[in-house]
Amino acid sequence: MRHKIVILFIFLATFFLLLVQAVGYEVRFVYDGDTILLDDGERVRYLGINTPEVDHKFQKDEFMAHHARDFNYKLVNGAHLRLEYDKQKRDQYGRLLAYVFLENGEMVNALLVQKGLAHVMFKDGNLKYRDLLLSCQRKAMRNKLGIWSQDFKGDEEFYLGNRGSYLFHRPSCPFGGNISQRNLVQFGSRYDAFWEGYGPCSRCRP
Repeated sequence: MRHKIVILFIFLATFFLLLVQAVGYEVRFVYDGDTILLDDGERVRYLGINTPEVDHKFQKDEFMAHHARDFNYKLVNGAHLRLEYDKQKRDQYGRLLAYVFLENGEMVNALLVQKGLAHVMFKDGNLKYRDLLLSCQRKAMRNKLGIWSQDFKGDEEFYLGNRGSYLFHRPSCPFGGNISQRNLVQFGSRYDAFWEGYGPCSRCRP
């Protein structure tokens, strides 16, 4: 009997500890729409999305960048957050890669996409919430919210997508030229590429 009580105590203690850890993160600083600093010193990059850059590399702010940062701040400031990971836990900069949840169960990543303040960006096999995030994006696109209020047709006759990386490229991009026939998909516009859940190449910036 005593043995069973000890096991039950250990189980409950472990469960309580996991629960505290799961909803125990607070935010010290909000960098932009998709990156935050936690109170334990960890930087977190939101998985599955990309928001407009704020004063990035001495270039002017991208369209809706401050709206995205302000909305992110409003969501996470003072909140207790739960982090959920995918296939890759950290990026090349050492940042945690996570889906960030509020105490009410809402996902911050998805809320930003719903408002048209982020587009989906699926990289390195992190696809756990691909269907949810893409559904949120398509609704925002249909309603022309946020970043989707601009013209997204593009200036190329077509764009090249990579089914392996979920990125799309200009026809002249060297990365686009290296896509295997098995992974190659062609889009008639930037809008079409975004609609299918592809993100823009950081080199050719389609």
